[in-house]
Amino acid sequence: MMIKRLLLTLFIAPMLMCANAAHAAVTITFYSHELGSQFPHAFATLKGKVDSTGEVVDTNVGFTATSTGPSILFGWVEGRVSVVKPKYIESSAPHFSYELTDAEYRAVMAVADKWRKKPQKNYNLNKANCVHFIGEIATAAGLKINPSSKFFKKPTSFLKEVTALSRGRLASGRILYKG
Repeated sequence: MMIKRLLLTLFIAPMLMCANAAHAAVTITFYSHELGSQFPHAFATLKGKVDSTGEVVDTNVGFTATSTGPSILFGWVEGRVSVVKPKYIESSAPHFSYELTDAEYRAVMAVADKWRKKPQKNYNLNKANCVHFIGEIATAAGLKINPSSKFFKKPTSFLKEVTALSRGRLASGRILYKG
């Protein structure tokens, strides 16, 4: 009887350890999109499953002006948190990907919600553009940014700077940018 219990324990314990090791997480990927038919842009995709709730996540977040007329150059205009189409994602440059903790995921979504609820006019090329937004998203996701960066109008350069500043946090992820 004792041997039977021991064998069961030896058999079941590894199975339980494997069950705990299997987890789902949300992966965030930061992108830049340079010119082409539109102005430069920065955004992030989020895919996976929240560990604590089982919520399935497949979305992306960015911030953009609602119109790209000349007024965008001279001050505050209407803006919105946007979700880009799959084709736009495919034509954009991924910079890095890594798994978020549940707390980081909630913080990222809180930033997106905060920007979504800002009163209009809330987009300013110099003070509140897609790079400022993605900088706040990056900070919420546990990355380091340079608040005095000279790249707040240059999505690709800004994300390269974030990569350099956040090597430690990104060590568990993948740096994807090939440019």
